[in-house]
Amino acid sequence: MLLALAAVIAGLALLVWSADRFVDGASATATHAGMPPLLIGMLIIGFGTSAPEMVVSALAAGQGNPGLALGNAYGSNITNIALIIGLVAIISPIKVHSQVLRKELPILLGVTLLAGYQLLDGSLSRNDAWVLLGAFFLLMGWSIVEGMRSKDDALSGEYAEEVASHAMPLNKALFWLILGLVLLIASSRLLVWGAVYIAEGLGVSDLIIGLTIVAIGTSLPELASSLAAIRRNEHDLALGNVIGSGLFNTLAVVGIAAGIAPLAVEPVVLYRDWVVMFALTFVLLVMGIGRMGKQGTISRFNGVLLLATYVGYTAYLVSTMLT
Repeated sequence: MLLALAAVIAGLALLVWSADRFVDGASATATHAGMPPLLIGMLIIGFGTSAPEMVVSALAAGQGNPGLALGNAYGSNITNIALIIGLVAIISPIKVHSQVLRKELPILLGVTLLAGYQLLDGSLSRNDAWVLLGAFFLLMGWSIVEGMRSKDDALSGEYAEEVASHAMPLNKALFWLILGLVLLIASSRLLVWGAVYIAEGLGVSDLIIGLTIVAIGTSLPELASSLAAIRRNEHDLALGNVIGSGLFNTLAVVGIAAGIAPLAVEPVVLYRDWVVMFALTFVLLVMGIGRMGKQGTISRFNGVLLLATYVGYTAYLVSTMLT
C-alpha cells in the first residue's frame, strides 16, 4: 500500500510537470507555425491542460477500470468549476469581458446534457464515443472559425500574453513537446497503477478514487494556469482555462476512453456525480453571462459558495469510503 501511495504521489507530480512542459512546447511550436494566439489558447493550451485527464482515462479504460476513467473526467470538471473557479474568485472576483466565453458557456451546458443523456442506459458504448468525438471535432472547427473572426476579443489579448510567455526556439519547443508527451504517458501509467491498487486495498470503487485523488491531481495544471492568469489580471483567461478543459474532458476524454473500451456506468454516476456537474455548469453559465445587460461577474461570495459545494461533495464521497 505504501508503494502504491508513493506511486500516486510521484505519478501526480511528474504528470503536472510533464503537462506543463508539453504545453510550453506545443504553444511555442504552434507559434512558429504561424497559428493566431487565440487559436493557440483555445486549442493547444486547452488540449495541453486536459492532456493528463485524457491519458489517465485512456489508460484506465484500456486496463478495464471504467470507474476510474469516467470518475477522472467528470471529477475534473467538478473540481475545475467548484474548487478552481471558487478559489480564484475568492482571491480576485472574475469579470467576464469575452464574447467568445459567453458563447462557449451555453455550449458547455449543452455538452453536459448530452453526457447525461448517454448515461441513461447505464453504459457508454463505442457508438456513444463516436457521437462525443464527432461533437468534439465539430466544436474544434467552430473554435477555429470563431478564433479567426474574433481577433479583437478580450480573450485574444490575454492569450497573446500567455503565448508570448512560452516563446522559445523551434528545436527546443519540439524537444519539450516530445519529452512532455512521453513523460505524460509514463507518469499516467504509474498513477493508474497506484490508484487501482489503493482502491482494491481499501475496498472502495475505482470511481471514488477517480472522482477525488485522481481528479484533483489531473486538475492541477488548470489550477496553476488559472492562478497565474488571475495574478496578471487576466480574468477571461482564468475562466477560459476551465471552460476549455470542461469541453475537452466531457467530449474528448470520455470519448477516447469509451472508444478504447465501452464503459459500464454505475447508476450513482448519473444521479449523483452528473447532477453535481450539471448544476455547477448551470450556475457557472448564469454567473458568466450576467443578467439584465450587466457584465458577467463571479464574485467572492460566489466563490465561497462554489468552494463550499466542492468541500461538501468531496466530504460526502469520503464518507462513502468509510462506511
